Amino acid sequence: MERRLFVLAASAFIVGAVLYSAWVTGQFTTPEVDRTEGFVSELAAGDQPWTHLFRVSGGFSGLACLAGVALAPRTRRGWQGWLALAGFAVLTGAQNLFPLDCAALSDPVCGFGELSSAHYLHLAAGTLATAVVLAAMVLLSLRWRARVAWVITGLTLAVTPAVPLAAAVGHLAGLADRAQVTLVAIWLVYVALRLLLLDDPVRTGRLHVREQGSGPAVIISPGLAGAWSPWDRVADGLARSHRVVRFDRPGTGLSSPSPEPPTLYDEAARLAALAPAHPEQVTVVAHAMAAWHAEAFARLHPLRVSRLVLVEPACADRRGPATSRRAIVAWLPALGGTWGAAALARVAGPAAYRLLTGAPDREGAFRKGRVLAGVAGEWLSCRDMAAELRRIRAVHAFPDVPVTVISAGRRSHCHERLASELDAKYIRLPDCGHHVQLDDPDSIIAAVI
Repeated sequence: MERRLFVLAASAFIVGAVLYSAWVTGQFTTPEVDRTEGFVSELAAGDQPWTHLFRVSGGFSGLACLAGVALAPRTRRGWQGWLALAGFAVLTGAQNLFPLDCAALSDPVCGFGELSSAHYLHLAAGTLATAVVLAAMVLLSLRWRARVAWVITGLTLAVTPAVPLAAAVGHLAGLADRAQVTLVAIWLVYVALRLLLLDDPVRTGRLHVREQGSGPAVIISPGLAGAWSPWDRVADGLARSHRVVRFDRPGTGLSSPSPEPPTLYDEAARLAALAPAHPEQVTVVAHAMAAWHAEAFARLHPLRVSRLVLVEPACADRRGPATSRRAIVAWLPALGGTWGAAALARVAGPAAYRLLTGAPDREGAFRKGRVLAGVAGEWLSCRDMAAELRRIRAVHAFPDVPVTVISAGRRSHCHERLASELDAKYIRLPDCGHHVQLDDPDSIIAAVI
């Protein structure tokens, strides 16, 4: 799947390079723009017959390059170069929103009248785009240390000063400008080729686990988007007399992502792997959607469970599996490793974490793109897991172990029905928020002890 993502990113850069080179056709469609003296941007001037065609091609060139950066795999170093390349894409798109009023170098009359603000915005955006793409080329060449990269970068750095110099002299400005944009297009193709030759699979296999205390085992399984850290107060209280195990599921918190979509059987097997060996039994404290994992674990491994404490358990969806979502989930581990996911996580991650868990993201986990992708994968897999839970319930009886269902806030018929089905003790906390582990950790501790 990662390879397909690399191909998509490379294709985006190639499309951007082709559209960026649309000026080649302008040599034949717009003869009014002088080939040796007029700038390429004059083809999209407001007084030219094909202005809309070249403005659209330039705008989509910027969008394609931005998509290429967003889909490119994130690396530990070199973010400055990719950020500069994204800035070039944005400025290229913005430049075509504000066309020149007229062909400044090709039309002697242009400039004698009053020019609009769009004309000056176009010139400013074009100048900034040139500076930013040169910075991107230098920074990425320093990162890659490839001879071809430095050759293209060196030629572009040499040609760029010739453009304003030729314009000032009044001769060959068009040729210098065309040489510069050609080299930029070649650079975009070179970036695409590097992506096609790249091999950087998603790193998997590391599960973050935290243990504290000694005594009877207790596993704390957080809900959707949850992590081990918001359960500190519960874990500290239980650790006085129990061995408490907390963990982050694959792709969330500090754990590595999994290349496979999450399933209920996998989550039950993960709890079994974290639980002590038989004949010792374990108490499982599960929050929200993790209550499904805990129930499946109890049904599939009845001899290894001593008690379940289900905190604000999620209501199982009665609809069938969502087959269309599986294709999206399969792409998420690779998408989580892209620059686009990293940028989204930096901007929205901490706020989303606080909204979902009620606690600050102390570990900075939600500032990582792979975590957002992991949470999205769990959410998209909810219907499949609910269907798996119904199948497990139909085949495997629930063991004779004590169960406590803790419900917070308004009355929940779903929680009452679940407590009745599992013959559980039902505790309702009307004055407590949905984050019981933060608002009333003592109630959870009391249910375990």
